[in-house]
Amino acid sequence: MSLALDTAAQDLLFREARTANTFTDEPVTEEQVQAVYDLVKFGPTAFNQSPLRIVLVRSAGARERLVPYMSAGNQAKTATAPLVAILAADNEFHEELPELFPHFPQAKDVFFTERPVRERSALLNAALQAAYFIVGVRAAGLAAGPMTGVDLAGVQKEFLDDDHTPLMVVNIGRPGENAWFPRSPRLSFDEVVKTV
Repeated sequence: MSLALDTAAQDLLFREARTANTFTDEPVTEEQVQAVYDLVKFGPTAFNQSPLRIVLVRSAGARERLVPYMSAGNQAKTATAPLVAILAADNEFHEELPELFPHFPQAKDVFFTERPVRERSALLNAALQAAYFIVGVRAAGLAAGPMTGVDLAGVQKEFLDDDHTPLMVVNIGRPGENAWFPRSPRLSFDEVVKTV
């Protein structure tokens, strides 16, 4: 293979990794989540804007508030997952740009003064970071269950504010019994890649 990453790591992060639908009751610690974040924060975003924000849903009360917003097929697994994360885009990310993009601190005022521009950029780059986050969860030896079958407007109203746009909800933990659906097909290289 022409990949630098060893086969076991490739399997852990990609080939054998799956979206988990059931989890054990083993807790996911704050230290594990910190380690995941400390790894994935280095993934690139435009202007290093880093708009992803994460709300960890740990308490029983918060879980009870979240579950009704999940689609019917996602409610039970969200109710029982050891940890649930709401991943959102911060539409006011530009306020951090002078610190995050110090070689061009004026980027905040040159490119991101208009809210619609910020929202588009935040959505794209936070989605990119959400993908890094899922891979980071896998790197921690945990399984992720990312879901967009959720009333995102309801989640925003319940857990966020108008400056944060929810992207998805992710269940996190050790996979439980019958955690996996059969692997779905993937497109081949030739179906996806074109050389010009």
